[in-house]
Amino acid sequence: MQTIFFEKNSEIKRTKEELEKKLNVKIEIDGRKVIVEGGPFEEYIASVVLDAMRFGFSAHKALILKDDRNIFRTVSIKDNTHKKKLKEVRARIIGKNGKTKKTIENITNCEVIINNNEVGIIGEAESIEEVITAVSNLVRGTKQSNTYKYLEKMNKRKKDVIE
Repeated sequence: MQTIFFEKNSEIKRTKEELEKKLNVKIEIDGRKVIVEGGPFEEYIASVVLDAMRFGFSAHKALILKDDRNIFRTVSIKDNTHKKKLKEVRARIIGKNGKTKKTIENITNCEVIINNNEVGIIGEAESIEEVITAVSNLVRGTKQSNTYKYLEKMNKRKKDVIE
């Protein structure tokens, strides 16, 4: 049995039945406390999925973590910059009309969410490292175009290895 605390658990309340069925666990909601019961492996997977949901991912996106090739990571914006105006740093990651964030997601096939001073990423392990590097570079001041070039280069390397 695992207990996880949530600030907002409305997403869990809405998708409780689906989560229970897909994760093969029993979920009990008691205020901000969410209790998960099941086998050890199922509880572990459920805790990873619920952790991603607690960060802000939808249940649909968080359930991608059931596949053992996918992982969830967070990157602290504060740890990668000395700037005091973190709003400007977040804006660099999001880009104009969300273009930078969407481009990162499209190139790497990862899901990215910016939540306060952290960036949450769900995707394949290899791609996650690239996204972490890209986000860290953006936070430090690298131009968006250079970040795109880096990601495209990494993507090309992956394709060359496969062929």
